[in-house]
Amino acid sequence: MRFVLALLLFLTSALAYETVYDAARIARSLVDDSETSIGTMATTFPSEYPNLPNHPFALQEYYASCHQNGTLTLLFLPISRHSQNILHTDGHAASITITSTRPAARNARVSLLGNVTIFEDTPTVPELQRIKQCYLNIHPDAKWWLPDDDGAAHISYWAFFHPHSVYFVGGFGDKHYIGWVPLDLYHDSGLQGTSSQKGPSEQQRVLGTRPSPSKFEP
Repeated sequence: MRFVLALLLFLTSALAYETVYDAARIARSLVDDSETSIGTMATTFPSEYPNLPNHPFALQEYYASCHQNGTLTLLFLPISRHSQNILHTDGHAASITITSTRPAARNARVSLLGNVTIFEDTPTVPELQRIKQCYLNIHPDAKWWLPDDDGAAHISYWAFFHPHSVYFVGGFGDKHYIGWVPLDLYHDSGLQGTSSQKGPSEQQRVLGTRPSPSKFEP
């Protein structure tokens, strides 16, 4: 009897793991379907910055998911601390972390590491009108600091954040996937149409056998 109970416990535990495919879908759901589309951006103070050279700096940042491949749209304000840090890093590097609506150790979160492309010449922004409308649909208050607006509070530019690495924490490690998600898998998990048609949200996880996350390290 003890053997049977132990076997049942083992099988139940084994089936409780999320796969890397589940992690990719949940990660895209966290980013694309966020109620606020506000993430925590992390950058690094430049080496010549007084008192805090090369120290990390993190603060909330607006974003909009307007591309099917996972690229994020930003409003880049040169006056902001993040923007100044990005301009002083090789490749304009940054990271953005998005959590569940109610952050908790048992809930999913994802960290996107990538590079920022800044469009100082607004007409060169690909699909400018669509990008602008997409961003304003999510952040209507941003109308007060749009690029090329003479009445705006600050100078701003459109920018794209291109993730090159994705790290996912699904929750507790005995049940959820923790580790790197292949970039192509993350890209493809957003190719299913509108947010209502995309993969399962955190509450709709598909369960399966968990592969070793180490094989996906960048």
